[in-house]
Amino acid sequence: MRKLIVPAIVLAAASVAAPSFAQSYHRPPPPHHGAQHAGYGSWQSINARQANLDRRIDQGVRNGQLSRREATRLRGEFSSILRLEANYRRGGLTAWERTDLDRRFDRLSAQVRSERNDRDNRRG
Repeated sequence: MRKLIVPAIVLAAASVAAPSFAQSYHRPPPPHHGAQHAGYGSWQSINARQANLDRRIDQGVRNGQLSRREATRLRGEFSSILRLEANYRRGGLTAWERTDLDRRFDRLSAQVRSERNDRDNRRG
């Protein structure tokens, strides 16, 4: 049941975001923006970052790098960002709101990386 909640939230956020997505991300942000790079000089959209973070958390649980408790806490923070994004998108994303979301995703991404590499839940 819990495995279905996060994808359902992501799907709901994506459906809310779809109309404004084309308006909000028709060009890459300026270099000082601080958004996550997808590689090869391209920028990840908010939806791509959400999917990537969700995948990294799931992968960390599967391979034993994250405990269930760590994953639950990270998913709670992830859900909090999704709710904030939905609130922001109601009136259309401003540059400040995009920057705020990017900063929050950067922070959560760093937390996922840190928790996966802290070696406190290794098997064997």
